[in-house]
Amino acid sequence: MTTSTLSASEQITAQVTSWPGVEGAGPGKRGEFAFMLGRRELGHLHGDRVMHTGFPKAVWHELHDQGRIDYHPVFPGRPGYAARRIETQDDVHDVIALLRLNYDRAISHHGLPGFS
Repeated sequence: MTTSTLSASEQITAQVTSWPGVEGAGPGKRGEFAFMLGRRELGHLHGDRVMHTGFPKAVWHELHDQGRIDYHPVFPGRPGYAARRIETQDDVHDVIALLRLNYDRAISHHGLPGFS
């Protein structure tokens, strides 16, 4: 299958689950599909429509100023919690990049799960 025949969530899942240590990808309690690095959630998808995640406030402000994220609908006006709509192929690529940013941050701070 080529990426053009995969849905947005399938493309994102295929990429994110290929990263070392990302093993716990699956449905959550509220209809989301979460990507886990050990016990840490990198972010989650709501179908092919939106990705929710969190960032340190300084990172959140930078990404928000760039127009890459917006406020999480459950936490309007609260920096840190982020939402990213998925409407185009460019959005799919940026969602992957945003999840990779959280992945790289987690690895740099905590290492791969199960490794010291």
